[in-house]
Amino acid sequence: MPRNEVITYMTQCATSCIQHLIRTSPVHGILGAGGSGGTSLISAVMRSAPLGMPKLIVSTVASSVEGESDIATMYSVVDIAGTNALLRTILRNAAGAMLGMSCAYEMELKSLEEKKAMEKGKGEERVTRIGITMFGVTTPCVTAISKHLREKYPVEIYVFHATGHGGKALERMIAEGKLDAVLDLTTTEICDHLFGGNMSAGPTRLEAALRAGIPNIISIGATDMVNFGTRGTVPGEYRERNLLEHNSLVTLMRTTKEECVAVGEFIVEKIKRFAKEKEMVEVWLPSGGVSVISTLGAVFEDKQADAALVETVRKGLDGVGVRVVLDKRHINDEEFARDIADSLMALVPKKGAEIE
Repeated sequence: MPRNEVITYMTQCATSCIQHLIRTSPVHGILGAGGSGGTSLISAVMRSAPLGMPKLIVSTVASSVEGESDIATMYSVVDIAGTNALLRTILRNAAGAMLGMSCAYEMELKSLEEKKAMEKGKGEERVTRIGITMFGVTTPCVTAISKHLREKYPVEIYVFHATGHGGKALERMIAEGKLDAVLDLTTTEICDHLFGGNMSAGPTRLEAALRAGIPNIISIGATDMVNFGTRGTVPGEYRERNLLEHNSLVTLMRTTKEECVAVGEFIVEKIKRFAKEKEMVEVWLPSGGVSVISTLGAVFEDKQADAALVETVRKGLDGVGVRVVLDKRHINDEEFARDIADSLMALVPKKGAEIE
């Protein structure tokens, strides 16, 4: 079945399961984690549970309140004006959540200090902290990259869901010196910034890694789409475009040839303007498809649009000193994933030698 129908079916099954468990077992809370599809499913299931029962979602599509920070939100259900039995239950749950999280955080800090002391004493090889951007439609590539890197190199991998907040979190962690290298595989947030989608990371996307001069590979994953909410939220001027309901929360719009040119120009301008060390930057351009749904015969296949993006970047970076890799494979090809991962790691010792 199509992805959105699968999630709808899974939601019905999971809701029935949870309701049965609540009726027959001593259930005292529900915890879930996921991206846009997972959050759509989890939140629907949680809504079927009684008010007052603790419910917590760890989600990559958090509301605008959180920004790129890890702020948890809990709906009070009733206004915080006076008190009643339901409000007391919810506030008590909030106090319990804070106590549990604070204790866990204290233990984590102690554990990190002990680990640092042990590594220093043993003189262990330094772990490379790598940020990777991902979307549902580039997940196979990121999964293959992560597996390959972990098997072959001493790395710690941070995957950022390219939902706007994910891109902002990546840029923030780079600026704070918490990442050593970046594989910016999924740059779809540029499309949302340029064309009014709801998953924009803003006009400064790509800048942090370029400014920092760290090993940085940029690709064009999921640039075949602009993200909107439910189908009804798609702006009127886009209603007749090629649209796909990704799940109950997300509707995708295929980018046109002209829009892909604009995305390419954005990438070129950022690299030319902000690349501190151009030898640390590479751009990989897969022409066989930039997502699961833009390959041969897929719903978002548009060879002309993809080719326009590739050609815009290639021409724009000609003679700039940045390595541009033209690749005929699609972005989720396992060999492509391993090759791009190895290419990033080839830049890491060069940067390390420069620092020394």
